[in-house]
Amino acid sequence: MKRIEAIIRKTKFDDVKEALLQSDIDWFEYHNVHGIGQSREERIYRGVQYSTDVIERVALTIVCRDQFVAPTVKVILQVAHTGEVGDGRIFVSEVLDTWSIRTGENGDTVLRDKK
Repeated sequence: MKRIEAIIRKTKFDDVKEALLQSDIDWFEYHNVHGIGQSREERIYRGVQYSTDVIERVALTIVCRDQFVAPTVKVILQVAHTGEVGDGRIFVSEVLDTWSIRTGENGDTVLRDKK
C-alpha cells in the first residue's frame, strides 16, 4: 500500500477532484495549506501588492493499493499541470498497515472495492 500526497494549486483542485472521481479514485482527503515557495518576488494584482513567498495550496492525501499508484499519479500530473512555477509536488510513501474500524479487517483488503 502507498500514500500519495499531492500539493496542488487551489485553482486546479476542482479539476483534479473530478478527474480522480472519473478514474474511480473515490476516497481521498484534502485540506487547505500554506507553504513557503522558492520564488520570492513582489507582484501587484488589481492594485494590491503581495509577495509570492507565501503560497496557498490544497493538499490531497490518497491511500491506495500499489497497482493504483501509477494511474493516480498520472491523473494528478496531467490535470494539475500549468507549466508555471508553483504547480506543486507529489510524494509517494509506504503504508505499513491499515485497519477498518467498522469491521476490524486489516491490510490492503480494507482498500478493496466495496461496490
